Amino acid sequence: MLSRYKIPQVSYGFLNQVPKDKHQYPFFYRMVPKPPFLEIVKLLLHFRWTWIGLIASDNDSGVKFMSTFATLVQQYDICIAFSDQIPRLNWEKTFKLIFYLMETKANVIVCQMDSQIIIPLAVMIKKSLVGKVWIATALQDLTMRLLYKMVDFQNTHAVLSFSVQTKKKPRYDNFDQFLFDNTQFGEAAFHCSYSKHTLSIKLWKRCKETENLENLSRDAIERILSEDSYSIYNAIQDVAYALHSAYSSQRKQRGMVVGYRLAVQWIQAWQLHSFLGNSQHYNTSMEGVYLDANGDLAADFHIVNWVMFPNKSTAGISIGRTEGQASSEIKLSIDQNAIVWPQGFNQTVPFSRCTESCHTGSTKLIKEDEPICCYACAPCTEGTISTQEDADHCHQCPDGNYSNKEYTKCIAKVFSYLSYKEPLGITIAFFALFLSLSTGFVLGIFLKYQKTAMVKANNRDLTYMLLVSLLLSFLSSFLFIGQPQMVTCLLQQTAFSIIFSVAVSSLLAKTVMVVVAFMATKPGSKMRKRLGKTLANSIVISCSSVQVTICMIWLGISPPFPDADMHSQYGQITLQCNEGSVVMFYSALGYMGFLATICFTLAFLVRKLPGAFNEAKLITFSMLVFCSVWVSFVPTYLSTKGKYMVAVQVFSILSSSLGLLGCIFIPKCYIILFRPDLNRKECLIVKI
Repeated sequence: MLSRYKIPQVSYGFLNQVPKDKHQYPFFYRMVPKPPFLEIVKLLLHFRWTWIGLIASDNDSGVKFMSTFATLVQQYDICIAFSDQIPRLNWEKTFKLIFYLMETKANVIVCQMDSQIIIPLAVMIKKSLVGKVWIATALQDLTMRLLYKMVDFQNTHAVLSFSVQTKKKPRYDNFDQFLFDNTQFGEAAFHCSYSKHTLSIKLWKRCKETENLENLSRDAIERILSEDSYSIYNAIQDVAYALHSAYSSQRKQRGMVVGYRLAVQWIQAWQLHSFLGNSQHYNTSMEGVYLDANGDLAADFHIVNWVMFPNKSTAGISIGRTEGQASSEIKLSIDQNAIVWPQGFNQTVPFSRCTESCHTGSTKLIKEDEPICCYACAPCTEGTISTQEDADHCHQCPDGNYSNKEYTKCIAKVFSYLSYKEPLGITIAFFALFLSLSTGFVLGIFLKYQKTAMVKANNRDLTYMLLVSLLLSFLSSFLFIGQPQMVTCLLQQTAFSIIFSVAVSSLLAKTVMVVVAFMATKPGSKMRKRLGKTLANSIVISCSSVQVTICMIWLGISPPFPDADMHSQYGQITLQCNEGSVVMFYSALGYMGFLATICFTLAFLVRKLPGAFNEAKLITFSMLVFCSVWVSFVPTYLSTKGKYMVAVQVFSILSSSLGLLGCIFIPKCYIILFRPDLNRKECLIVKI
């Protein structure tokens, strides 16, 4: 039919199966647009209906619909909960599907709406009490009205379909009579019957072969005729234009005019192909109809919401439209306020999904061996957000931003460092200044009473060196407060390491001097020659030079530098000094601990030497405090983050320096200021 006899085949109705090979079927002309499959997908995505059912008739058209539509929805992550083909009179299968419809979460069913399954479909809709949304694929207005007459849709179900909007109604005034063979149309329009006798139906007459349309009002015609009528009118009009073009072309070629009469030439059917193929009259009665890139008829559709009113009358309300079928970039626009959902839906959009939506701040987590629509929800990780429901993944916040606790938006991080403007920084600065002044006060006392026995005892120069070192250690705390700069970062660790090494070296020299002084008092001892400034200075210089060498290597290999830590503190950018080389940092710290350990051990061994004022006892106790502070510093430093790491180090500097200052110099200052009677050489040598 379509290829052998070369007869033009003009399709005016909606077809699921359309020959697409124009070389194999060059004589087939389609006068209705392609099925709105992609438009249905866009509609499902708009309402976020991702868990749907498919129902089609049990024929070749239904098989084609199932395979085509199922393949299409998979590309958009829409899952098919069930799909079934319904034979026309298979009631057992119909009722099985009814029970399934009552239990499934799929509240949206896409249905191939044709006359073959209209009766079982009506039974399914009527028997399944749970409200569903039925989306029809066909463009048959008459079929929809028939379905609504069979089922009460007012409270339980909703039906959506697609239609091509007519912009110009056919003019029936030119027809004296209208030939029809549709029994339903005749009964509805003229109150006549084909099958039953006239006497058996009151006030009805028997239908004629033809009826005069003048007996009907225009409103009655437009109310009864379906969209197929406009498609038929459009197809006939296109054929008429093709015939007119063919005769006009023949007349121009032959130029056969006899009087005022045209010599009629018979036109063969195959001669119309060139005119039908070039026809541009598809859009004569319907708007938004055009040919796509493949030469197929395409159209912009109106989305129709079918409503049943309390008086059982029905109407199709346009709630939106689609555009762009030719380019496959469908633009969907829907007026939410125009939709009339059944009363059973409480005027809310029905839910048709396998699982609840993942809220903002979370992401979908695909389950194994489950459809892609059946997923779990997992909260976003720190530093990531999701701003929409059912996000496929969380988005990383830009550098310098962090996610709020709900993981829904990125917030700019604040800069964090040990500042003079916060209570912690102010407190540390106050104590550092107070202890610096206290050390200066002690140094002033020792300078004022430098000729007394207490100051002269155990090398006065080492005492001054120790006090200056403690003063500098207190002042070095200010290098750790404020926004890190390149200069402060270079001085922080190196100055701290060298100053403390000098202080501990001075204490070590004092301890050695105590040992040497005791041994020199023995008869015949050669240690008396070694007493003096040379031994003490050599100990301080040699021990401190090792630390200076370590710091120089540190600055040469990988010096400290200002750094910004983006991730250690939630919602903060920590400005701090990066040590550069962690190995060198702990090497300097370890060497200082090594000196402290030697000094503590040596002082502990000579703490019981005879004498009224044995400084080894004070050194032992002071080094015990010093070592305790720095042993506890390491785990505390490693367990803190951000500016609190700096605070821990400054606290260790202040507390260990205070331990040295208090344990060694407070007893001496007490004797100098309040017990001058004990500040004599005899009292320091012999216990009184």
